[in-house]
Amino acid sequence: MTLQLRPLQPSDAPALAKLANNKKIWNHVRDRMPFPYTQQDAATFIGNVQQSERALVRAILWPNAGFVGTVGLHFREAPYDGSAELAYWIGEPYWGCGIASSAVQKVLALGFARSELRRIYATVFSFNRSSARVLERNGFRQEVVARAAILKNNQVWDEITFGLLRAEYGALQ
Repeated sequence: MTLQLRPLQPSDAPALAKLANNKKIWNHVRDRMPFPYTQQDAATFIGNVQQSERALVRAILWPNAGFVGTVGLHFREAPYDGSAELAYWIGEPYWGCGIASSAVQKVLALGFARSELRRIYATVFSFNRSSARVLERNGFRQEVVARAAILKNNQVWDEITFGLLRAEYGALQ
């Protein structure tokens, strides 16, 4: 059995809250993900994702573990039509298992199956080399370094943008 992606369900809220309520995860994501992370936060997130026509967010399921994180694409509006931002996180007990790389690979296939999508991009904080490696393993190229763009935990960091075009993705297949 391999990693699976499926739409988020209300029943995912307890596992989502348990894994996301971790300062180490919050340290690597934008502040729009709250910390502490409660079951109500999880339920709200799931409800928002289920109602959104501009997002394709999936639960990541790992054999013998169940829910281990989320991966998703957030479709941009004009003038960025045809672009989507990739976002993902994995619960700390599952770091270093190749789950993020596999989940990104699967969501790329879902995203590029949409005919209007020509570009997927992701941003990482400069200190998050693990996430940068996940993107590079999936064919993303570093595009931009926004110097001193991020304030996280009262420290200033660069933000690195990686991008993957449909034509590049097709060449990887």
